[in-house]
Amino acid sequence: MSRNWLAVASAEHVEIGRRAGFMQVSHGKVTPLRRILPGDRIVYYSPNRTYSPSHASRGRDRLQAFTAIGTIRDGKPYQADMGAGFRPFRRDVAWHEAGTVAIAGLLGQLSFTRDGNWGHRLRQGVVEISDADMAMIAEAMFAATVPPLQQLAA
Repeated sequence: MSRNWLAVASAEHVEIGRRAGFMQVSHGKVTPLRRILPGDRIVYYSPNRTYSPSHASRGRDRLQAFTAIGTIRDGKPYQADMGAGFRPFRRDVAWHEAGTVAIAGLLGQLSFTRDGNWGHRLRQGVVEISDADMAMIAEAMFAATVPPLQQLAA
């Protein structure tokens, strides 16, 4: 039975993985990727547009949106060589065409946001979410792929 995962990364990092067909979490750690299996679904939440290790600059480019959704392809986690000794683990993903959706419109509806401190849980980097939460996020993201003017014309 397939499971659903929510991963956290900057939109900039998500886009790199989306274009190349992979996912990476927790600064390239393998342990979270071992729990994610072929056929599982993945959605990325991006608190910020760009990654910044500095706490001082984190609030300036806040995004707080779901930025990519896909299905894990066959295979196991593998290492990539990024140079300078950085060898992060990745998994291949079939990314779906979907729009970016702000989490604000779904707060309180998603079971993992009903706790007032939901953001703290996401600091784990990757968490399992329910079928109902994944369906709600997917519906919103797929609806966001059609530009608003085209929706009015339909």
